[in-house]
Amino acid sequence: MQNLTPKQIVEKLDRHIIGQSDAKRAVAVAIRNRWRRQQLEADLAREVAPKNIIMIGPTGVGKTEIARRLAKLTAAPFIKVEASKFTEVGYHGRDVESMIRDLLDKAIAMVRSEQAVIVKEKAEKAANERLLDLLLPGSHEATPQPATPQPSDAGEYVPAEDSEERKQRARDRIREQLEAGKLDDREVELSITSKPQTSVMFANMGLDQMDPDMANMFEKLIPEQRKSRKTTVKDAREILIDQETDKLLDPEKITSEAIERTESGGIIFLDEIDKIASNSNGKSGGGSPDVSRQGVQRDLLPIVEGSAVSTRHGTVHTDHILFIAAGAFHVASVSDLMPELQGRFPIRVELTSLSKEDFIRILTEPQNALTRQQEAMLSVEGLNVTFEPAAIEAIADLAAQANATLENIGARRLMTIVEKVFEQINFEAPEMKEANNTNVTITDSFVRDQVAAIVKDKDLSKFVL
Repeated sequence: MQNLTPKQIVEKLDRHIIGQSDAKRAVAVAIRNRWRRQQLEADLAREVAPKNIIMIGPTGVGKTEIARRLAKLTAAPFIKVEASKFTEVGYHGRDVESMIRDLLDKAIAMVRSEQAVIVKEKAEKAANERLLDLLLPGSHEATPQPATPQPSDAGEYVPAEDSEERKQRARDRIREQLEAGKLDDREVELSITSKPQTSVMFANMGLDQMDPDMANMFEKLIPEQRKSRKTTVKDAREILIDQETDKLLDPEKITSEAIERTESGGIIFLDEIDKIASNSNGKSGGGSPDVSRQGVQRDLLPIVEGSAVSTRHGTVHTDHILFIAAGAFHVASVSDLMPELQGRFPIRVELTSLSKEDFIRILTEPQNALTRQQEAMLSVEGLNVTFEPAAIEAIADLAAQANATLENIGARRLMTIVEKVFEQINFEAPEMKEANNTNVTITDSFVRDQVAAIVKDKDLSKFVL
């Protein structure tokens, strides 16, 4: 995916996101620049800073979706954080460095998942052998001495070698049944070793903000817990595969690769960054004065500029992590951020509000369009749902009207309208199938009958739509 050209990146984003071409082009160039930097000599590459982006636009126009799809496209570690959740160091709340720790945790999970696929076959074989031991207790005991006779099924004594062969034949028979899934419902007793999650135990203390060495010390002090658990063979297989996978994986190698991937390919989406900006009247983007807003910006600045963040897994350098910030900037503006912080976001793009025509495209063009989701969901109930073009237009029109008269929440309004249109059908779907009423056509009049009355009542619209 690293070799995708900006045009190819935009084309792939177009499959899921309608419009906002400026924002798509900006993120496409930022990703391509990251690949270009990796082709440079090491000394020069270190000096090339990422082209961080600020997206400016109302809610529901695609800011988060662009960043999320971009991360999927590039298989990069990605997290979304709300800037308003952080507080200045010294106040109660999360510190800004916790976002780097969260990003590294995501990278570790990604690398572990990829490595688990590589050792999957070995882990499955080892898990099956352990299942055979549970199903055939004693089948792997030491081979008896040849001089010791063993009783046969008929009662006479046979050489020990024959007894061992019988055990192996029995094991092979059980293995065949196990692999064929014939024993999936049989119960076995497993011994499971687990360690209490320190993040839960020390939730009030904020373990993620604790000194990494101290956090590791707490983890080592807490003993592992061993308990027996009865479960089916099917469920036991999954547990044992996980255990065998852990044995085959190299934690240090995973951590090392995850840190490298975080530093060179990580993406952090900073939402609601306008909420930590203060305008000339001392008001924050959230509409209320708050002395810690400037403090959050000061704490955020070194992270975006490039610094070393200590985590329980090692030190992460943030110099080449890509930051994509976003905000509506209704009250404050980008210029109300600290000048130093503004300078670290050289690319700024403005996303436009969505029109009725955009809503029609959103309902029909993307692979995950709401109309296709509804068709798929109701097909599970045996219903065949089709939309008339006029019905699509009616949904888009009602969403546009609601955004114009109420608060403009962009494409999120479509989900509310569509859910309202299908409210009765979703409720009656099982009975409709029993009555052989399986063909459902959504028409213009049906849509308006379900929603129009609510749109007209402004007081009711505030609560329903």
